[in-house]
Amino acid sequence: MAEQNIILPAGSLETKTTTLNVGPTHPATHGVFQNIMELDGERVVSTEQTVGYIHRAFEKLAERRPLYQVTPITDRLNYCSSPINNMGWHLTCEKMLGVKTPKRVDYLRIIIMELARISDHLICNSIVGVDTGAYTGFLYVMQYRELIYEIYEEVCGSRLTTNIGRIGGFERDFTPTAFEKLEKFLVEYPKVLKEFENLFARNRIFMERTIGGGAISAARALNYGFTGPNLRAAGVDYDVRVHSPYSSYEDFEFDVPVGSTGDNYDRFLVRNQEMYQSLRIIEQAYQKVQAFKGTENDVFHADVPEYYLPEKQDVYTKMEALIWHFKIVMGEIDMPKAEVYQAVEGGNGELGFYLISDGGRTPYRLHFRRPCFIYYQAYEELIKGGMLSDAIVTMSSLNLIAGELDA
Repeated sequence: MAEQNIILPAGSLETKTTTLNVGPTHPATHGVFQNIMELDGERVVSTEQTVGYIHRAFEKLAERRPLYQVTPITDRLNYCSSPINNMGWHLTCEKMLGVKTPKRVDYLRIIIMELARISDHLICNSIVGVDTGAYTGFLYVMQYRELIYEIYEEVCGSRLTTNIGRIGGFERDFTPTAFEKLEKFLVEYPKVLKEFENLFARNRIFMERTIGGGAISAARALNYGFTGPNLRAAGVDYDVRVHSPYSSYEDFEFDVPVGSTGDNYDRFLVRNQEMYQSLRIIEQAYQKVQAFKGTENDVFHADVPEYYLPEKQDVYTKMEALIWHFKIVMGEIDMPKAEVYQAVEGGNGELGFYLISDGGRTPYRLHFRRPCFIYYQAYEELIKGGMLSDAIVTMSSLNLIAGELDA
């Protein structure tokens, strides 16, 4: 039988797209947020992001709280590295109040902040592995996140939402057990990190799933306001710790890892290398702290009685300590009139605190600069035209944390 060429009339074939809700409650979203995706088969035609599902009005809550009561609010931003949020807030308060912290306090803070950075990056990179189909790496490194949490617990009694530290320093000194756990981490984790890297960095399947996906140029990243690992992966070496040092970061030697393509693979590699640099910083800080042992500078807080709770034993036995305790707890201390901005290098990038005081007992206005909120605006551009499976990996590699996104 001879073949027949069938010619269909023009316009008889209609292309139909599918609308898919990814979130707000979905195992592939890292928190409670929504993407309304228009799909042509499995290819993303367009997407509309929806935020605000866990908006808790933190900035408004801060207007009715004394400074030290704002600290637990900051915990609930990026809860994967909450101590960095805490320290950033304390630095903001100290900048407004003119408080100068001792060097030992700065170094102890750096130890905690860099541990938090490692915790944040290992969660992000191991979840990128899970979202590309590799579960082993996640299970392997989680035991070291647990060790980091044990160090937090030894220092402040908390693990995830730490409320760690106070204006002027820490609420208590690091115990010998805390330093022992830190030493164990410094010895063991570099080997584990190397093994984790070996599982992924040259893995053919992982490379094919991440290289080229979610790419952004340096110019576009800067236009959006990217900072942190996502900006550095695009080739821009901006790091708040280097460009605007705080907490004595200028006393440390470390490198700033930089990528070139701005894709999912480079974001993974940059975060991995940053963990090595964080270990390097912690080792230096630990040696500097040890040098203070037995000296008059072996302290864990500044002399700021107006904002630092006195020792409980002093409250029971000294009238002045009792008065300060009462005034701090009841929020009866007026702040100076001021307008300050303080930024720290958070796990996701530049975490900023813009604080305005009118001389009252609570902030007149407080704004959090949340890196995730900025990244999410670029999400449609990063995934448009790609596959749905790549959109999930891109979300992972941006490290979108809903608690920080909504605030």
